[in-house]
Amino acid sequence: MAPSGDIAMQQRDLIIISVVLMLIIIIPVIFLTLYFAWKYRQSNKEATYEPEWHHSTRLELVIWSAPLAIIIALGAVTWISTHQLDPYRPLDRIAADKPLSADVKPLTVEVVALDWKWLFFYPEYGIATVNEMAAPVDRPINFKITASSVMNSFFIPALAGQIYAMPGMETKLHAVINHPGEFQGLSANYSGAGFSNMRFKFHGLDQAGFDQWVQKAKSQGTALGRPEYMALAKPSERNPVQYFNAVDDGLYNAILNMCADPSKMCMSEMMHIDAKGGAGKESHENRERLIYDNRDGNSADVTPVKADGGAHTMQHGDSSMPGMGSMQGMDMGNGTSSDSSTGSAQHQGH
Repeated sequence: MAPSGDIAMQQRDLIIISVVLMLIIIIPVIFLTLYFAWKYRQSNKEATYEPEWHHSTRLELVIWSAPLAIIIALGAVTWISTHQLDPYRPLDRIAADKPLSADVKPLTVEVVALDWKWLFFYPEYGIATVNEMAAPVDRPINFKITASSVMNSFFIPALAGQIYAMPGMETKLHAVINHPGEFQGLSANYSGAGFSNMRFKFHGLDQAGFDQWVQKAKSQGTALGRPEYMALAKPSERNPVQYFNAVDDGLYNAILNMCADPSKMCMSEMMHIDAKGGAGKESHENRERLIYDNRDGNSADVTPVKADGGAHTMQHGDSSMPGMGSMQGMDMGNGTSSDSSTGSAQHQGH
């Protein structure tokens, strides 16, 4: 309730307005319930007793008109805020008293929810980070959000509301940070064993501080290519902050199209084939390229996982939550599972 970003402030105000409007009815009802219980108690012989009373037009008008007026007010507030706070809507202001200047270039951040960490691409600067991001104060941020395997929810409470990250889909969020500081980001959608530690730091910095942060990523980072990404995408918990000073061209789009693994067919290629009427009998040759199994469901290997404060291991394919096994062995080619023990793929949406 004390956010540092304009979008989150507007959402905070929306909560307060809604609660106040509802309290206009709730408080009088609570008061009158107690008042009537006291006034018309059995021991009060002075209270009027009218056993035949059954209707009052004046009372009916009060009972129905007040809630109707509040519902109309809430409906108007909902209609306006639904459009004004649409996460896909570009910002038109920095704060309540700061309109957005036409010459301000938004900062684009591409977000990927991995198991169980966050990967951030900064295409303007050619860098990427794990479990840490930063943005200049009063500069609009355009988030493009997807996931590598399981549905998550991207949420920085001080900045803006949550929005889902889903594999093979891109969601968007526009926001701005108005005050410098260090804020917490997290996943707000349960996604398996490492969910509780799927958190990151968001730094609101002045322009000089942001430039220093970018230089730090470039000086301390390593290259992020397809092989490095495939290793990073494996399930792990409590990942430390990592910096990458060079990013493979088109890596984010490949993740979005579920073909970061070069042996897999991109969704864009699949849709192009479908748009042309399909590949016919020859399509069976594409079956292996259409099996998207990010969690190595058929492997019994055990891979060490980096963790702060101690060693930790995880067996490939161990989803650690009901229904998560069905995400393994997902065959986009013929709708069946490559592992008969996992059942058909379950789809989550919002």
